[in-house]
Amino acid sequence: MKPVVLIPACSKDIGHHCFHVVGGKYVEAVVQGAGCLPLLVPALGDALNIDELLARADGVLLTGSASNVHPGHFDQPVANPRLPLDPARDATTLPLVRRAIAQGVPLFAICRGFQEINVALGGSLHQALHAVPGMRDHREDKRATLDVQYGPAHPLRVAQGGVLASVLEGDADILVNSVHGQGVDRLAAGLVVEATAEDGLVEAFSVRGSKAFALGVQWHPEWKVGENPVSLKLFEAFGLACRERASQRCPTREREGMT
Repeated sequence: MKPVVLIPACSKDIGHHCFHVVGGKYVEAVVQGAGCLPLLVPALGDALNIDELLARADGVLLTGSASNVHPGHFDQPVANPRLPLDPARDATTLPLVRRAIAQGVPLFAICRGFQEINVALGGSLHQALHAVPGMRDHREDKRATLDVQYGPAHPLRVAQGGVLASVLEGDADILVNSVHGQGVDRLAAGLVVEATAEDGLVEAFSVRGSKAFALGVQWHPEWKVGENPVSLKLFEAFGLACRERASQRCPTREREGMT
């Protein structure tokens, strides 16, 4: 029996109907990189019993998305009404972040998910990084192929002695892709910087004093996870934390042969 990883969905209109959707690359990375069983969670906000969900879970993966966190959650007006928002996802993931951390459920967050953790814990975001003096344009070239869009874009400096450095076994500098228009402005008080870009943008953080694995990254390690050693290390570390949670949550699963 494999550990169960919750993956909150986005709410998306397709035709005249609303669908709950998750990118296939995230589902595949949970299976292939973390060795876990993905369980998709609809974006139903208050209609979900989060504690009941977490009682059945061994981990939570917060994915990237085409949508952004609504800036009202960090007391800002919407800067660009043309950019997509997803209030239903916000209503689901923001409380889920706080409860997962409080209960010690392993948490791994990517891109929008990374930004969700910062906002859920009281931080704020730059709504347009390319318009911030001193910041580079972190957006991808949408005219390029996907392999180019998700290819190496810039180096990161990994903080020595941190959670990310431990996962990466001491690598101080890594190359990552860059597929985002927003990023951390004010870092939430409960977060610890794990890596920064050359322009100073926070690209990875951990949750200070967390009871379990709790790491967020701004880039996209889920992309072809098996072909990138850094990405694979991240998902393997997350999967290990999920297996530890599973062995504590359901000890009989260990005796039935779960490794």
